[in-house]
Amino acid sequence: MDWAGGTKAAYRQGVFVARPVADWTVAHGRIHLPPGIEAGDPGFTAWLGALSTALGDLQFFATDRIGEYHAWAKVESGELTRAYCFNGTRGDVPLHLGELTDIERELGVGLRWLEEGWQEWQEPEWDAWHAVMPDEADVMRIAERWSFCPLDVRDESVDSAGIYGLPPGADWREPPPAA
Repeated sequence: MDWAGGTKAAYRQGVFVARPVADWTVAHGRIHLPPGIEAGDPGFTAWLGALSTALGDLQFFATDRIGEYHAWAKVESGELTRAYCFNGTRGDVPLHLGELTDIERELGVGLRWLEEGWQEWQEPEWDAWHAVMPDEADVMRIAERWSFCPLDVRDESVDSAGIYGLPPGADWREPPPAA
């Protein structure tokens, strides 16, 4: 399946895996990646670790501008060096591991989570907290600095085919697209 078709299909369901940029293999999907878990779930870091054992160094990015869900993670030499997840729908930062990276400091995101005493915060504290929460543009800037921004990949520049399907244990929500 070509890049444009695989990207469109993965936006609806499933996962598309391809090499749109030299030295990088990309797996992307809206519903089935990661399979049945969110970045803040306890199984997420184990899933990343298992994936890294099979594939080596990897990066993970997720963004949903409607629900304000934004996450990123980096595994280097088998070690989860950075992971962050902001879930705006729940007003929570369920994942905050590792040291801040330079780009996070520059953007002023990934700096905060629900620190001790948050239950007593008043409006000014909540306003300050929300002011440093990431958005979709921040996730794309982090991706660009760590490797490349997926928004910069032009359909016509990708000349190799990819693979489209479901992760083990997942079910099709609707019939898969014709190959």
